[in-house]
Amino acid sequence: MTATLGLETALVDRGVYDRTLARFREQGIAMPTFAQLADPARITVDLGAVDPDAPDPRNLWRVHWHNAASGGGFVDVPDHVVLPPAFTGVDAPIVVLLGDRFPLIGAHKVLAAYACLAPRIVTGQFDPTGQRAVWPSTGNYARGGVAISRLMGCHGVAVLPENMSAERFAWLDHWVADPADIVRTPGSESNVKEIYDECARLAAEPDVVVFNQFCEFANHLAHWLVTGTAVEKVLARLGYAGAAAFVSATGSAGTIAAGDRLKESAGARVVAVEALECPTLLYNGFGEHRIQGIGDKHVPLIHNVTNTDVVTAVSDRSTDALDLVFQSDAGRTVLARRGVPSDVIAQLGSFGLSSICNVLAAIKCAKHFGWGPSDPVVTVATDGSRLYDSERVKVAAALAPDGVDEVTAARMLGEHLWGAAPDHLRELDAVERDRIFNLGYFTWVEQQGLGLAEFEARRAQSWWRALRPMLAAWDELITEFNHRTGLVA
Repeated sequence: MTATLGLETALVDRGVYDRTLARFREQGIAMPTFAQLADPARITVDLGAVDPDAPDPRNLWRVHWHNAASGGGFVDVPDHVVLPPAFTGVDAPIVVLLGDRFPLIGAHKVLAAYACLAPRIVTGQFDPTGQRAVWPSTGNYARGGVAISRLMGCHGVAVLPENMSAERFAWLDHWVADPADIVRTPGSESNVKEIYDECARLAAEPDVVVFNQFCEFANHLAHWLVTGTAVEKVLARLGYAGAAAFVSATGSAGTIAAGDRLKESAGARVVAVEALECPTLLYNGFGEHRIQGIGDKHVPLIHNVTNTDVVTAVSDRSTDALDLVFQSDAGRTVLARRGVPSDVIAQLGSFGLSSICNVLAAIKCAKHFGWGPSDPVVTVATDGSRLYDSERVKVAAALAPDGVDEVTAARMLGEHLWGAAPDHLRELDAVERDRIFNLGYFTWVEQQGLGLAEFEARRAQSWWRALRPMLAAWDELITEFNHRTGLVA
């Protein structure tokens, strides 16, 4: 299990290690530790005037939540916005960390990609001189994987559904070494199984290593530490001693790992979100949806289900409509007239479809539990609106063919934002957690061949806590590797 799921902390292949060391020394590639990504004040590497979106290895040191909105500097506290009652319709403050501050792709998935590749590099499990890194996702993780691969001297291959947003493919076209490195699978957001099938085909080739974010536990661990710490810093800056909840669409279940940390440090409930059109966790359901970036139809192996407290669902009708309104002049005028501060409205460009989904779920929870001004609900805006310009054109043609005027904007805001109901929400007891956990059997044991004992071990919280020391072990290996390259003292 350790070798196939990215949990190795010992040297596996000395020959691969030495070849990689030479490649990194030659190309000037040095790697940050996970501790440094959690606390960038510890980073001493001079980034100079490097463009944060350039294919420069120094941008590895920007794979964290502390990037400034403009320029290449760092901020002491991650950029965030607190959505007030005038915006949300609830008294509880909704605190949103802004993921479009991440470099290279304008989304936080570069963190997951780095987390999955770096341990394989420093344990000699991946050979950048002769292997291809395959990155399966519905968009941002594949882009993040290609970006991180290029920065780390590796050959990256993106696997994603053919009907994802045009902006994802336009970015990939500029970053891959060969058009063949963009593998399009059938369908769109709701076709994760087809991605798995293509990865199984590719994995049969001897030079391929698949970095499956849904079962790479480094994805979980990086978010537990880096994203969890970022949220703690934001809460401290805002003066909150705790949080009512951490809310995250499940997706690959990397981000929601921050909730595990905040449950211990801030007393937060862990809230998992999915699309109402495909309510797998909530109702054992299935279907198709358009909330790009949140996954569906299965339970990721790295989702700590038995530590999750709430599951709720959001309709793609709402995310589509609100994206259209948030990015329109008329919609922003209506929000301003309602009393939403201009600095909040100015941040709406940082809200992509999955970001809006997270915010709506946070509002639903605040209504359901009756939380008030001293009960902050924390979530993340995983990417920004610019990734969905082409999708917005399609939505506008269907929902507002004559354009979004103030009447239309007010109607959509009233229905989908201020009128968001606390429905399709379930508080999880032990029986419900086991029900959801058991759903994972069909993907991971029956389809993907994981051993039953390894699958069952994940029920216990002690198993998840035992993973955490791996971060320190990887950091020691990264530090030693950097020292051997001679690039970092």
